[in-house]
Amino acid sequence: MTTDVVVVGAGPNGLAAAVTMARAGLSVRVYETGHRAGGGARTEELIQSGYLHDVCSAVHPMALASPFFRRFGLTDRVDFSVPVVSFAHPLPNAGAGIGYLDLGRTVEGLGADGPAYRRLIEPLVNRIQGVVDLTTHGLLRIPKDIPGTIAYGLRALEQGGPLWNMRFRGDTAPAMLSGMAAHVVGPQPAPASAGAGLMLAALAHTGGWPIPTGGSQAIIDAMVADLQAHGGELVTGHRVGSLAELEPSRAVLLDVVAPALEQLAPGKLPAGYAAALRKFKFGDAVSKVDFILSGPVPWANPDVWQAGTVHLGGTRQQIAASEAQVAAGRHPDDPVVLASQPTGFDRSRLPSGSHRHILWTYTHVPSGSTRDMTQAITAQLERYAPGFSDVVVDSKATTAAEVEQHNANYIGGDFSSGRMTMKQLLARPVLSTNPWRTPLDGVYLCSASTPPGPAVHGMCGYLAAGRALKDVFGLPVPELGIDS
Repeated sequence: MTTDVVVVGAGPNGLAAAVTMARAGLSVRVYETGHRAGGGARTEELIQSGYLHDVCSAVHPMALASPFFRRFGLTDRVDFSVPVVSFAHPLPNAGAGIGYLDLGRTVEGLGADGPAYRRLIEPLVNRIQGVVDLTTHGLLRIPKDIPGTIAYGLRALEQGGPLWNMRFRGDTAPAMLSGMAAHVVGPQPAPASAGAGLMLAALAHTGGWPIPTGGSQAIIDAMVADLQAHGGELVTGHRVGSLAELEPSRAVLLDVVAPALEQLAPGKLPAGYAAALRKFKFGDAVSKVDFILSGPVPWANPDVWQAGTVHLGGTRQQIAASEAQVAAGRHPDDPVVLASQPTGFDRSRLPSGSHRHILWTYTHVPSGSTRDMTQAITAQLERYAPGFSDVVVDSKATTAAEVEQHNANYIGGDFSSGRMTMKQLLARPVLSTNPWRTPLDGVYLCSASTPPGPAVHGMCGYLAAGRALKDVFGLPVPELGIDS
């Protein structure tokens, strides 16, 4: 049987591609290795029955900002909580940087460094649509907002280089910026991680960092429902080992890491393109620990309780030292930890009547690490939440090596599907104005190994689908909203 479009991989990008193709009136079949769709946006009972944990992504700054999700009408399909504190950054002296949704309130809390933080972030907040447009379409494209692009680029170079502290006198604002940059695994300062951190900061003070009710799986379920409503088919538990296994189709979109294409099409790629895929680099990794708690995290600074996301790692200098250890292949003495307690905003993730809480955490480790980081993460939490160990009921560690076992796109535990450097933001996976199209007729890459890169935004799949619609079918990109 012939299908118009085959999609391999049902992560957010694969599903975005599938939804877009199905909305265009094409027949679509999606193959997913796992037992359910979702990839890095799955939610499962990892520890005990009735307790829902996000397997990878938990908080979704791009869910409100992504052009794909805005056109898809995600907020009309999924309920979100938007904390009044987007992020918090506890410090060793029991102080904390508090990133309120309200920029003015954040500035007020930073004291003498408040005006400097405002001057850094406010121009990005004021031009947020231009910044989002730039960062969600890839860098090899003429941006729609030139002034916004210049403001963003200059700030990314500043915060990603040796002058990153020139604006500030205290420790709090720089630590907050380094904590946001630590959403990218890699040494600091660096332009790519600084750019990501500034983008997150701008979103923190505009739409906020939302948490989906019921877990990240709610986003995936909404996409699957739309796909099926428009005639698409999802086949789970089916691993595709070769493109030759697929039924005849006019287009194939692959939500797989770039080097996997050569494995799916052995001997079929031009030598130069195949060599470029083999040169594609993967970064260091994450190691995750999920907790069930008897009560909320006992943060030493009570303002941290309001935050949807907490960055742990101390001062900017301490974070840089920790990231340098990971880059050198060592497990850090004082690890950077990202944490979220979603049950402070969403009690549906717990068994009925439960008074417990769920805590989601991860830290950075060398690629392929097999070390259980429970003790290290617990120790870091104890520094900023004394008595944390006393509220732990149960936990589950996922090593970097196990992260890859659970998601083949996360090589060595790299959840970015490719190292985040300026070089690999420009050439992802190759230097091209159409990096989604491969040399194989009708075959497109649509994973986070293509622009704009990682995060749950669906844009890699949406952009790849747009190219395939034009190249293969001569069709425009369809409307995506609920009433379409």
